[in-house]
Order: sequence, then structure tokens, then C-alpha cells
Amino acid sequence: MASEQKTPGAPAPANAGRAKLTVWFDGGCPLCRREIALFRKLDRRGAIWFEDISLSTASCPLDRAQLLARFHAQEAGKPIVSGAAAFAAMWRVIPLLRPFGELARAPGLLWAFELLYTGFLKFRPRLQKLFS
Repeated sequence: MASEQKTPGAPAPANAGRAKLTVWFDGGCPLCRREIALFRKLDRRGAIWFEDISLSTASCPLDRAQLLARFHAQEAGKPIVSGAAAFAAMWRVIPLLRPFGELARAPGLLWAFELLYTGFLKFRPRLQKLFS
């Protein structure tokens, strides 16, 4: 399944390259791990490759600190996006959440989602402590 996390030191599974979306996440963050676990369950088609950037063997197309600071995703053949745009891209490949991803394409809504995400980032450190 494309949504499986690779084992440190092991090569990526052959189907990782067939995923529709790559998501980089902080596996060292308890809150992030819970959130990604939920998305893995919802991704029944294996459309997402989840890359844990806390692992030394992780593939990091950007600076690791940059990837740790914000949520990043990349649809096959498209530029990397972050923040609300990354969540919207992920929602679009999960059938149950697809309507929310499509809604984010409406004029002004992605901007509003980004404001909410930026606000969330200010509280993230405190939330992480609750989940650790």
C-alpha cells in the first residue's frame, strides 16, 4: 500500500512512485503522527505516499527545517505546496474528503483556510505537549 511509512534504511516500496500525492510530515511530533494515522486510514486506495521527515533516511526535496515548519505535499508532476494548499491537495485524493479539497479551490476559500492554518501553527507547540 502506498500509504505505508518506509522503514529506516530500507528502500521505498515500488508502488511509492505510483502515489498520486506525496506528503511530508514530522514523525517526531505526537500530534502529527495522530493526524497522519487518521489520513492513512482514510486513504484506502493508497493514493498518498507519507514521508516521515524525522527519519534520517527521509527524502527531503526542501530544507528539512522548512519541511518541519509547515505541512508540505506534492501532486505528481506539480510543484510542492504547503500549508492549507497541501491539506487541500491531500483532501482531494481521499474520496471522503474530496468535497473539502474541491471547496478550497473556490475564490478566497484557500486564503481563508491558510489564515486558519497559520493561526493553528501558533498553538501547535502547546497542542504537541498535550499529545506527547
